[in-house]
Amino acid sequence: MNQPLPTVAYDDFARIDVRVGTVIRAEPFPEARKPSIKLWIDFGPAVGTRKSSAQITRHYAPERLVGRQVAAVVNFPPRQIGKFMSEVLVLGFPDADGEVVLVTPDLAVPHGGKLF
Repeated sequence: MNQPLPTVAYDDFARIDVRVGTVIRAEPFPEARKPSIKLWIDFGPAVGTRKSSAQITRHYAPERLVGRQVAAVVNFPPRQIGKFMSEVLVLGFPDADGEVVLVTPDLAVPHGGKLF
């Protein structure tokens, strides 16, 4: 198990913009090196719709992700993943086998809500 990281100031945490959005489109991403799914996520009017490539194929199928709320970092620089530009980092925790389990609110919340 990973050990906790060193203590950081609250200002460091506050610079990471974690928002909630709803998946509005999801497609398989067979061209990716590791099995992945392409996601289009609506973060509301302040952030808009952003794309992400997520290695979440073990527990999730594209058709079952549409309509689901997810948490993502929206202020990292975009990353080119093959021919797809990933604009946000969808957040998850590893299960017992190291596979991603998405971070989601347990109740519906407005698009674009910021984690605090």
